[in-house]
Amino acid sequence: MAVLVPVFLLTDYLRYKPVLILQSLSHISVWLLLLFGADVIAMQFMEFFYGITMAARVAYSSYIFSLVTPAKYQRAAGYSRSSILMGVFTSSVLGQLLLTFAGVPFQTLNYISLGFMIFGLILTLLLKRPKRSLFFNKDFSKHVNGGHPSELQKMTSETRKGGLCSGWREFVIVRMLREVKETFRHSQLRPWSLWWIFNSAGYYLMLYYVQILWNEIYPTIDNRKVYNGAVDAVSTLLGAITSFSAGYLKIRWSLWSELVIGLVTALQAGLLILMNTTSSIWVCYAAYVLFRSSYQFLVPIAIFQIASSLSKELCALVFGVNTFFATILKTIITIIIADKRGLALSVHLQFYVYFVYFTLLAVVYLGAAVWVIGKYKHDEKKNKRKPLPENNTNETAMIDKATTSDSCA
Repeated sequence: MAVLVPVFLLTDYLRYKPVLILQSLSHISVWLLLLFGADVIAMQFMEFFYGITMAARVAYSSYIFSLVTPAKYQRAAGYSRSSILMGVFTSSVLGQLLLTFAGVPFQTLNYISLGFMIFGLILTLLLKRPKRSLFFNKDFSKHVNGGHPSELQKMTSETRKGGLCSGWREFVIVRMLREVKETFRHSQLRPWSLWWIFNSAGYYLMLYYVQILWNEIYPTIDNRKVYNGAVDAVSTLLGAITSFSAGYLKIRWSLWSELVIGLVTALQAGLLILMNTTSSIWVCYAAYVLFRSSYQFLVPIAIFQIASSLSKELCALVFGVNTFFATILKTIITIIIADKRGLALSVHLQFYVYFVYFTLLAVVYLGAAVWVIGKYKHDEKKNKRKPLPENNTNETAMIDKATTSDSCA
């Protein structure tokens, strides 16, 4: 968490590729320490490198955005999301097959993972380095693709008009904070950013501790009877399918976003309580698969909704800020309920906390949905009561047509 903001700034300044290489090297360092480290200092360094690895994930999204035009952004986001899920699916299937049928020990699986990471580093070295960045080294005199100035260009030009007195506003941090303040005024962006922060934090908390829950429900020392890898593979594949299908969901998101988020969050709360109270490992597996796939269903929708509200330059900024706050929230919750400095709750009590957490989120989202839909219906009735201008049949026809389409939506 401490390195997330510095890494984001360094990512933009160095134009992404060096930070991607740093991420690959830090990830390799994590696995080397995991394989060969045997003392507390090694574990502390492993946590440090793991933090760099997770923080540098922002560089991947920023890198993708810097290479494609806005017209191709949705397709690029879909490809990148699918590639991540298919990578997890492949690793889960391979690990489960090697464990179940070949009896490969976990240590050997870690060596295989290390080999794939080294291969990933080689691919990273071959990546093209972008010629521009979002906040640093940017030529504000040119418009992107010959179009209109972006929000960043407009902001910078207005700032420079202020003379020396406004020179402090030229600092990158100040510009970023001002942009965050402005972008979060978008009504379409707010619910999905809040979902990204709060639901992502809860999702990853569940993901980190579900293996412990499985071991509580079905303790075994025979690795051939452990199907965690197969379950991860199924959940990832189903998540990829739901992510793909979400791209074809055509509804009025400005009206129904809160309701969709609320219903999915309520479903996740129910799945959490089912996972925590069942004595059947297969029921717990099934609930886990549905929980992950429901989250993956909303991820591409959130990406598209946020991206459609912003310019290409600001997408990476908002994604980075959302990830930063989600990481802070996840860390706070972990310290309170799981860490020995906090309550140090058992895994079952932790999942009860997660259930309450998602239930509260569902109540908030559904309450917001009622307010948004009620406001829309009120405005619709108000517009119907407004007298139409006389002798303007064309305008009357247009209003009737718009009202009909709104009602159908």
